[in-house]
Amino acid sequence: MVDRWWQPLARQIGDWKNDAGRPIIVGVNGAQGSGKSTICRFLASLLLPEIGLSAVVVGLDDLYLPSKARARLARDIHPLFRTRGVPATHDIELGLSILDDLAGGRQALIPRFSKALDDRLPQSDWMRHSGHVDVVLFEGWCVGARPQDEADLVAPINILEAEEDKGAVWRTHVNDALRTSYARCFSVIDHMIMLKPPSFDHVLQNRLLQEHKLRALTPDAAGIMRDEEVRRFVNHYERLTRHMFADLPDRVDLLFSLDAGQDVMSCSRAGLRDMKERDGHVG
Repeated sequence: MVDRWWQPLARQIGDWKNDAGRPIIVGVNGAQGSGKSTICRFLASLLLPEIGLSAVVVGLDDLYLPSKARARLARDIHPLFRTRGVPATHDIELGLSILDDLAGGRQALIPRFSKALDDRLPQSDWMRHSGHVDVVLFEGWCVGARPQDEADLVAPINILEAEEDKGAVWRTHVNDALRTSYARCFSVIDHMIMLKPPSFDHVLQNRLLQEHKLRALTPDAAGIMRDEEVRRFVNHYERLTRHMFADLPDRVDLLFSLDAGQDVMSCSRAGLRDMKERDGHVG
């Protein structure tokens, strides 16, 4: 797996960096449980340094608004915003500032969010990065997503929308966030990579597995969800996930298609075919 996919990917990122002649921001999109965070950490800690590149990971999940801020959003806009995840529940302006500082070689303080606590950690737990960086890996479940057409928002996509967003207020606000602040943030991305599971049903199964692992690590944490809570939680993500599955593959630089076990089945895009041919991995 490492030799076939991830070392060649690191070299491809190195080529992008050399072509740009400056620090680059690589967006990594992957649905929940796709392995994007693990792969980004592996690239940043081992594979990119092996070829002489410094890298830092910025996770969209760490940009979630604190619990109190999401409670205000739920009160002022729509109750569904109490649940983290969708666009409008991140401090996207902070994220844009962090990306700008990192790309400019300035010190950056990167927040940390605890999913077990469902809240942002105190600033003393944030990651401080100082000095030059060659590659910023900006990863998240909806990184690079574009808004839907307004006509596509009318019909609810699942029971959550049908019963709890009858007036489409929540999903319209999410879409507006994608069109405005998120679009500005994603516009600084130089290259896009997507890790795509076989279907949305696999996203749910992967998310259940994630929660089971989290429960095993921190069984007493208040923010850990039961299986039925996970299913409701994932319903918040369904609309945008399905939209990205249809929209993103034709726009990314590299598309990694995953199987049910989260292993890479294939990759597509001209840049990746060149990379595979160079390393003896064709097809």
